[in-house]
Amino acid sequence: MKKTTLIIALGMMTGAAFAQKKTTTSAAVNFDATTSLDALPKAENKTVVAAIDTKAGTVAFEAVVKSFSFGNPMMQEHFNGPKWMDSEKFPKASFKGNITNLPAVNFATDGNYKASIEGDLTLHGVTKPVKTTAVITVNGGAVTAKSDFTINAADYGLSDSGGKVAKEPKISVVAELK
Repeated sequence: MKKTTLIIALGMMTGAAFAQKKTTTSAAVNFDATTSLDALPKAENKTVVAAIDTKAGTVAFEAVVKSFSFGNPMMQEHFNGPKWMDSEKFPKASFKGNITNLPAVNFATDGNYKASIEGDLTLHGVTKPVKTTAVITVNGGAVTAKSDFTINAADYGLSDSGGKVAKEPKISVVAELK
């Protein structure tokens, strides 16, 4: 019995040491579409699912649109409404892509690494290619990824609401993955 327990424990530790996929259900995505006319179109979603496969270099995140929180309830209502994100019809936003310079990121050694990311962002039912960079920090086996990029709102069928919403909103993603 003791040998069986020891073998199972060693197997689990070996599996953990060679784990390829790092995940979280509490990544954060910030959406900033502020303009000189309106400082309110800012939102945060702290319940985003994210994953990185350290071996294959794939990255992904998915956010429930209704989980974006605004300081102003009226802004949240407009954001989720049919004239903008239409979260009833398009309940999720997602990104699926790859680290294109995977050899430059050493997931086995603590440090900060600059990663080039390419993939597809799906927002408001429209999928468009996105290229960005991310800072990947490895610390004791945990991985933190941070990226900032802008999108062209019109490419996703989103209006600028008479200049009150930025034509190129900034999206920031922060994920602490284990």
